[in-house]
Amino acid sequence: MTSLSCAVLTVSDTRNSDNDTSGDLLVALLTGDGHRLADRALVRDDVYAIRAVVSRWIADPTVDVILSTGGTGFTGRDSTPEALLPLFDKTILGFGELFRQVSYDEIGPSTIQSRAVGGLANATLIFALPGSGNAVRTGWEKILRQQLDVNFRPCNFVELLPRLRER
Repeated sequence: MTSLSCAVLTVSDTRNSDNDTSGDLLVALLTGDGHRLADRALVRDDVYAIRAVVSRWIADPTVDVILSTGGTGFTGRDSTPEALLPLFDKTILGFGELFRQVSYDEIGPSTIQSRAVGGLANATLIFALPGSGNAVRTGWEKILRQQLDVNFRPCNFVELLPRLRER
């Protein structure tokens, strides 16, 4: 397995470093599968605050993957997709579609309210998951674990990262 360098962003107006359970879970899942935590941040649900952090990580050649949790719903100030989509060089349309498909088995038609998105920017993979622990676990265990494993076939996202071939 190729160990990827991952940055984790929690988007929330109510969480802090003491009660960021979704961010903690995401870190535990990715490190438990052999990846490295490059950086971690928690920002309020604000388009420009989100873009500032993610843009810094996109420009950092040591960050392979950015994983965010929170801000993907329809309520209040949820604005993670609006913050990320303009940053993408390419949108991974199938990520949000597949996330909603697999989460349908868990939460039924309520999954339609998820605006999970994925994309590629400056050879950095970016995935935005909903803020619940269940959604983070579903996204990791049913999609991202395999797609961030270079040995998964017939294809995986790791093969899209040219800088990994240079290491």
